[in-house]
Amino acid sequence: MTKKVVTMGEIMLRLSTPRYERFNQADSFDVVYGGGEANVAVSLANYGLDAYFVSKLPNNPIGQSAVNHLRRFGVNTNYIARGGERIGIYFLETGASMRPSKVVYDRAHSAISEADVEDFNFDEIFKDAEWFHFSGITPALSDKAAVLTEEALKAAKKQGVTVSVDLNYRKKLWTPEKAQKVMTKLMEYVDVCIGNEEDAEMTLGFKPGETDVTKGELELDGYKDIFKKMKEKFNFKYVVTTLRESYSASDNGWSALIYDGNEFYHSRKYDIRIVDRVGGGDSFAGGLIYSLVTGKDFKDALEFAVAASALKHTIHGDFNLVTVDEVMTLVEGDASGRVQR
Repeated sequence: MTKKVVTMGEIMLRLSTPRYERFNQADSFDVVYGGGEANVAVSLANYGLDAYFVSKLPNNPIGQSAVNHLRRFGVNTNYIARGGERIGIYFLETGASMRPSKVVYDRAHSAISEADVEDFNFDEIFKDAEWFHFSGITPALSDKAAVLTEEALKAAKKQGVTVSVDLNYRKKLWTPEKAQKVMTKLMEYVDVCIGNEEDAEMTLGFKPGETDVTKGELELDGYKDIFKKMKEKFNFKYVVTTLRESYSASDNGWSALIYDGNEFYHSRKYDIRIVDRVGGGDSFAGGLIYSLVTGKDFKDALEFAVAASALKHTIHGDFNLVTVDEVMTLVEGDASGRVQR
């Protein structure tokens, strides 16, 4: 029987400038759809799991286009409620070399941010589910979305579902004070916590040691210290972070670190030339969830997740459109990029 995995959050319309153009150069935008938990669902569907995405979208052609986009990649959309005024939008200017990418949000009053708990039958949604994934973006959307997230978590734990979170702090959505107030409360339901150095500090108040990502330097002992503190406070089964060394907007070092309460494990590092970094963290979460749900040990799970997300950086759009076999080829050491005939 295929494993059922549920994610819940916002899917948005993404309008990105073509050919690395700046906003004030562009005469048109490329259209794709994406959003944290939706991106995770697509990864899981690509890997053959029974992936469900829970959200609310307006009952209009743009909302339907977002639903169709998910269906195209095998995500089950039966639990997407319809209604509300609008879909969230974000505009992306893709950076290159020393010029960073820029994101402008237009997502206020989106359908999911104003959804009610009554829009969803969580007992049905989590029936026979193995795993539930959410991110810190969803409760940041509105007070109603924070309540919705907590009710979903309560329903998931009532049915014995494993829960993961990607902390995903977004400063344009809320303050660190508000984030810590809301997210600390939600952590009691979480088994696997994923987040980078900024996420851990802004959403939970944990700051690593001497890491400065703008210099492309990592100080792993700082992470080890906060991982121990996070596990002690919240009793997570695993604490995980991606480690991005930002040499430029075009070239990054990419690895990850996991802690199970006894051992720290640092993955292989990939030096990646970036095509599109949006969704990189979501593709990591998808790879990790797939691996743990299908019984890999935590070290193998981390290596799969890092390889999957390294590949995502080479794919345009928010979704990671790779197969298990393609990821395993990279895990097993073939990073040559040679043409396959």
